[in-house]
Amino acid sequence: MRDAQLQEILKQTFGHSDFRFDQREIINSILDGKDTLAIMPTGGGKSVCYQVPALFSDGITLVVSPLISLMHDQVINLQENGVEAVYLNSSQSAQAKRLAEEKIVNKEVKLVYVSPEGLLSGYLGNFLKGLNVSLIAIDEAHCVSQWGHEFRKDYTRLGELKDIFPEVPILALTATADSRTRSDIAYQLRMNSPEIFVSSFDRPNIKYNICERKNELLQLDRFIKEHHAKDTGIVYCLSRKKVERIAKELADLGHKTVAYHAGLSPEEREREQEAFNKEEKIIVVATIAFGMGIDRPDVRFVAHLDLPKSIESYYQETGRAGRDGKPSTAWMIYGLQDVIKLTQMLETTDANESYKKVARHKLDSMLSLCETGQCRRKTLLSYFEEESQDCQNCDSCLNPGETFDGMIDAQKVLSVIFKTGQIFGAGYIVDVLRKSKNAKILDRGHDKLSVFGIGAEKSKNHWNVVLRQLLNLNYIYIKNWEYRSLGLTAKSAELLKGQVPFIMRETKENLIVAKRSAKTIEANHDRLDLFNQLRELRRELAEEKKVPPYVIFGDKSLHDMCQLLPRNTDEFLLVNGVGESKCTNYGEAFLKTIHQYSQTSSQNIL
Repeated sequence: MRDAQLQEILKQTFGHSDFRFDQREIINSILDGKDTLAIMPTGGGKSVCYQVPALFSDGITLVVSPLISLMHDQVINLQENGVEAVYLNSSQSAQAKRLAEEKIVNKEVKLVYVSPEGLLSGYLGNFLKGLNVSLIAIDEAHCVSQWGHEFRKDYTRLGELKDIFPEVPILALTATADSRTRSDIAYQLRMNSPEIFVSSFDRPNIKYNICERKNELLQLDRFIKEHHAKDTGIVYCLSRKKVERIAKELADLGHKTVAYHAGLSPEEREREQEAFNKEEKIIVVATIAFGMGIDRPDVRFVAHLDLPKSIESYYQETGRAGRDGKPSTAWMIYGLQDVIKLTQMLETTDANESYKKVARHKLDSMLSLCETGQCRRKTLLSYFEEESQDCQNCDSCLNPGETFDGMIDAQKVLSVIFKTGQIFGAGYIVDVLRKSKNAKILDRGHDKLSVFGIGAEKSKNHWNVVLRQLLNLNYIYIKNWEYRSLGLTAKSAELLKGQVPFIMRETKENLIVAKRSAKTIEANHDRLDLFNQLRELRRELAEEKKVPPYVIFGDKSLHDMCQLLPRNTDEFLLVNGVGESKCTNYGEAFLKTIHQYSQTSSQNIL
């Protein structure tokens, strides 16, 4: 009986015919009153896991959300689907907040979105304590964990909710959490014997491509123009300064860009976020400050110009591409300086040693993903303890590089580091290897060393690769963070003695596009005119209502309309993403456009 009611809510309200992944099981666990931890991939439908039980239950559902922009988008989406929801946050005027509170008290809403900071404030906590709360959903729950890749202090206090609402089940949701993080989330939230659901981390529609940095702007421009010239995308950079520079340089090359980072004023951030949400074929260049608030389903690529600090971060950020399930790309370039910079940032923080130890392991795992000659997806999924076969949809599978034993080259690098006193950085070591006659080398007499010039026949890039892999495999380490000097580890002796191989991969810039059959290409162009007409209609309606276009309908729904060519409201309700509210609000306009297209097509055939 319950399952049938849940299925009806899913279809009538959200326009989906079936539950995905573990959604049904997660919802039933919540409705059974159990604390529940759900790990689901980005775009996997985490919000359904609390929105459906919110509509099924009598009380209200509190949703702890990390960003104001995300709350705003979620509430708009719910309202478009005919569900009353409100948010309470610092962006509201006193009057808007009072109106929202009145709706809550009058039982006119089913979902209330709050920030972790707001929820634990004395006033809001006391206000909500007197209400009939049926569920507390905590989004981006990895922030709760002290091991989480986006550590946020107020999230670690959310365990206090058990004092305020001891009988209310808690649902914690995130896309990324290894076993250690899952355990810590449950501990921090004081969950009572939680049910834990881990869906597959695989995002088969995302193509992974990782290559070495040579000329980052040239590489990025080439990647976008050759593979995503008419698409919306995100470019991540580590620093605010770099964000602004890359955004300007891309714009100078003819791309439509906006820049986003935490250094912008609230008004500037809101403007840039709105432009990204509403405009087509736009690229946002951003730090990781831009991320958790993204609900746009048609991001076709995510590019990283700097190495993320962990596989969790990389997975979370790349997961913002292709939320609609359509083919998308995760593209990244990296270099030795990324490793040194991130390691320096970690070692100079005030974090305790146990945190640093875990963070070092995460960075090592991230670098291993970059350096591996194996399938990227297989390596990525194995980090999350999930087995898989080679995917044939990453650069390693589609264009595998040759491997060779680089032991001799590794020995040369180790010898130069040792002979020069283990007090110099990577750039100086490479200069000695390549027989550079710069003044510093000559002044120190290092041009007289037996190792001077022993690597002159190979490029600077080659030696940087060797250094990076030596660092990754713990044959060398960074001795002094101020000068970034390199030293040998105890492990380096076995390599210097030739006791172990040093397998390296031939490096190349892999700009891979999956091969598509003629039938697939033809299918993608089929009814393209109708798709563009529907997209234009969607844009007009979105402008009229002042909401992002995807709030009206996602591309997936538009493609479904092109495929089904519905003739009436009953058939329109069969379209994925069309619930009763959207059918009532938009059915007539979209059906009229589809009918006109069908008539024109029939006349052309005759």
